Amino acid sequence: MTTSTPTGIWYQEADATENRLEQLLALERHQKAELLNGRVAMLGFVIGLLTEAITGQGIFSQITFGIFGCS
Repeated sequence: MTTSTPTGIWYQEADATENRLEQLLALERHQKAELLNGRVAMLGFVIGLLTEAITGQGIFSQITFGIFGCS
């Protein structure tokens, strides 16, 4: 239902602006979360490579044998 009164038009424009703002904020939060996720994944990979260089065991053997306590 649309109204042609100035108050009704103002309300619709304000509501549309608020919806666009909420969408932009949600997009920004999503982008920041993905950036953090990528950085943590890279950090984990580098730690795995450093551990491989120090121990001589590959990343896969670190994960599987570490759980079962085998070497």
